[in-house]
Amino acid sequence: MKKGIVKSVSRSGTHTFGKNTCDKITLLKGLGVEGDAHMGKTVKHRSRVEKDPSQPNLRQVHLIHAELFDELAEKKFKVLPGDLGENITTQGIELLKLPKDTILSIGTSRIKITGLRNPCSQLDLKQKGLMKAVLDKDTEGNLIRKAGIMGIVLEGGEVRIGDVIVVELPEKPHFKLEKV
Repeated sequence: MKKGIVKSVSRSGTHTFGKNTCDKITLLKGLGVEGDAHMGKTVKHRSRVEKDPSQPNLRQVHLIHAELFDELAEKKFKVLPGDLGENITTQGIELLKLPKDTILSIGTSRIKITGLRNPCSQLDLKQKGLMKAVLDKDTEGNLIRKAGIMGIVLEGGEVRIGDVIVVELPEKPHFKLEKV
């Protein structure tokens, strides 16, 4: 069984690009991060609300691997936890390689992975060229999105820096993460 660790937690009560780091966040079953602007049963991301506000919120929790910050630092970008809008910064888990419907258990909380975050041009407002830096291509020329993964809260609870993350893979067949 794979395990990782929580490096940072963040939330923002308004639709800001980055989120404020804090000591702990509380996950609420079926809703997301308590006090975060993206909390809710239906979509809260403004672009998705415009299209159809009744869509289910598959983006209740945003997770990014801290290893991405190291990769970006090598490209001369300074990115800190919360800067890219994530709620949970992880270490030791290859988030982007997890299959859809993987469960991440953190304390009493359980998050079901729904898909990849689709990075947007707001990244370039943070730092010029950042959008391109979180995109790549595989050997077949397919787009790789590195800006984290999204999930829904199956069981609520507190998440703190230093908490262990246990990865539970879904039954096979496994399905690759797609943008949500």
